[in-house]
Amino acid sequence: MLLDAVLSNREGSAARNFILSAIWWSILGMGAGMLGGLEFSMPDLIHNIPQLSFPHLRMWHVNAVAVGWLSMGYVGAMYYMVPSLAKTKLWSERLGNFTMWAWNAVMVGAFCTLINGSTEGREYAELGAVLDVLVAIALVTIAANVYMTVVNRKVKKLYVSLWYFLGALFWFPLVYIIGQRTFVALPGLNDAIVGWFYGHNILGMWFTTVGVGMMYYLLPRLTNAPLYSHGLSMLGFWGIALFYAPTGTHHILQSPVPEWLKAIAVISSVFLLVPVLTVLTNFFMTMKGKWQQVVTDMPLRFAVTSCMFYLVTCVQGPFQATRWVNWYLHFTQWVVGHAHLALLGTFSFILTSAIYYGLPRITGRDWHSQGLIRAHYWLKFLGFLLMMVSLTIAGLIQSAGWAFGVPVDQWGLQIRPYWGLRAVSGVMIVLGQCIFAYNAFKSLYTPAAKAADAKTAEVKA
Repeated sequence: MLLDAVLSNREGSAARNFILSAIWWSILGMGAGMLGGLEFSMPDLIHNIPQLSFPHLRMWHVNAVAVGWLSMGYVGAMYYMVPSLAKTKLWSERLGNFTMWAWNAVMVGAFCTLINGSTEGREYAELGAVLDVLVAIALVTIAANVYMTVVNRKVKKLYVSLWYFLGALFWFPLVYIIGQRTFVALPGLNDAIVGWFYGHNILGMWFTTVGVGMMYYLLPRLTNAPLYSHGLSMLGFWGIALFYAPTGTHHILQSPVPEWLKAIAVISSVFLLVPVLTVLTNFFMTMKGKWQQVVTDMPLRFAVTSCMFYLVTCVQGPFQATRWVNWYLHFTQWVVGHAHLALLGTFSFILTSAIYYGLPRITGRDWHSQGLIRAHYWLKFLGFLLMMVSLTIAGLIQSAGWAFGVPVDQWGLQIRPYWGLRAVSGVMIVLGQCIFAYNAFKSLYTPAAKAADAKTAEVKA
């Protein structure tokens, strides 16, 4: 009985528990980002609480959103989508639930250490050695569960989403273990090169690959139209495999890294337009004649918004990886805006679409309120646009100040209003995420919760 309660063997339980955990950590992570944003505008907001100072909040915000919200949500979505595509059950629900508890233990450890300033001091790789080992074990366990599910599939061909999921679960554990370099001391720039190999490839080999796989899963189902081209989608998959790995050095072009390494990073970054164009061509052609559905279908609206932000972020990325533009824009708020465009604008929106689509099919419970879903969308969409515009303008002011030798105390005053707008955007986004969590709670845990309608049940894999 206790085993069933803690490590349930019920179909869909691992996917549901990962998704609910992700929503919980998203509130704590985005809340920390909001508080940090408020401190930019109001430096005297909090006194004598070091745990709530910006450096501590920033580390926790990044890890809670990347490792807690997005990564746990991704695993939950894959635990639903992979069995659906393979026409079979998840290989082991108990193993999936065990991984869920282990991952939550990592997040509790991350919260206790990072918020108290205990860190390895590397950007995006702040977790301690014990937590690194637990994450690596969890990733290998998740990969084993997904791979075995695919091995036991009841269909011969692999749909393109499975290629992306399997690729991500092959690459990301390697990227994580190499990038953490917990047990290997690297001197000077070698540490920075490996650090940005990790920092950029968690985006390319995990968030992008799983996110694009979810797009290819959701768009045909939400539009009731076949994917425009499986050939293009496979070209994009191999394009990511070929071009993404060496791009990270474009973050340190202003350092004495070997010129040949910089050149490879810049050229590879520009060539990333190849897989991006395959994704966007597939997206626009699949959506042909279906745009009116965006008005009423909220999961589709989140997915389409994600694809639009994907277009913008993938135009920005190669553009700002070129040397002169990189010299002009790096170390400004522009880059902060670009990072949020990828993780919040693109991959958070596609994950939210996957949850709104998948959770009723996993649990058999329809969403409590469509009105709350619309409120969530508009708060998140408008809040993100406000954040993106304010950070982009602030970045341009900063870069012009650096380039023309204007004293910092002068251009610093000019960006204060935009930091204020950024703080407002943070409040809107966190409020939207709280509404999302409330809607999920009411849908699953109240007596008035509605059973999924016939249409939803019919589509259930």
